[in-house]
Amino acid sequence: MKAGNWFKLICGASFQDLPAVRSLALAYTLAGADCIDVAADPAVVAAVVEGVKVAESLAEAAKDRGFALTSRPWIMVSLNAGEDPHFRKAEFDPANCPSDCPRPCQRICPVNAINFSKEENSGVIAQRCYGCGRCLPVCPQKIIVTRSHSATPDAITPLITTGVVAAIEIHTQVGQENDFRRLWQQIAPWSSSLKLLAISCPDAPTVIEYLQAMYEMISPLSCPLIWQADGRPMSGDIGRGTTHAALKLAQKLLAAGLPGYVQLAGGTNDYTAAKLRSLGLMREQPLSESSVATVAGIAYGSYARSLLASFDKAGDS
Repeated sequence: MKAGNWFKLICGASFQDLPAVRSLALAYTLAGADCIDVAADPAVVAAVVEGVKVAESLAEAAKDRGFALTSRPWIMVSLNAGEDPHFRKAEFDPANCPSDCPRPCQRICPVNAINFSKEENSGVIAQRCYGCGRCLPVCPQKIIVTRSHSATPDAITPLITTGVVAAIEIHTQVGQENDFRRLWQQIAPWSSSLKLLAISCPDAPTVIEYLQAMYEMISPLSCPLIWQADGRPMSGDIGRGTTHAALKLAQKLLAAGLPGYVQLAGGTNDYTAAKLRSLGLMREQPLSESSVATVAGIAYGSYARSLLASFDKAGDS
């Protein structure tokens, strides 16, 4: 983070496809990820641990060819302070879907979470759905809805106090002060065990004032703090333009001078780093020598998954 090249993989706050999570953790550990952000689910955390261990064994086997892992990525879990699009899943009754429906929902789903196979249960495969919502507007019958949920610290508290999970991310937005306070009251007793706290928030007219209030609420903090500029959530695989909202919010956060680091997420893709450099927001020299506020790093979610999916397709062809 101090060097400005922090790289986080986002598996998804609601993504519980264990084989996919394991593969993502394996691939991006080898790629040098500093942190892997996952659902607050012990089974998902276990899948990450397994993937990281496999990556380490592969790196060890390739050591004589000059390959080495610089470090083991931290595991981060996501929690929500109130209603949040990252904490939802799509659902519908397939019996209400006409047999002649072209099923655009199935084609548009980025993780193949919608299934109409007669051999398996039809509908949304809940473990795969991470709540992107792309299926909702394309359904001709308008029968797809979303079900929201809250991730609570209870299940993952032992994983944090024992060091398996190193960090947490709190998803919040303007107007959720009371929800944030209730969640932080649950976290505070063991917050000293954290290596990192991230607060993810979308843009809003009063977002700086809101985040300042959140900082006062969590102070004093015994670990580094990241402000995650959540631009356009779960959209990094759609097109280059999705990164602009995150860039705009990051500029606003940097200008406000909030204590802590600023990291981009939400719509980040292959265009993000280049655009940061063009705006002078990518750190090119040590923090102590820089007089310009710059971002600490970038988190990749949908874009990272799409890259891995492209390799899978290449292997099948």
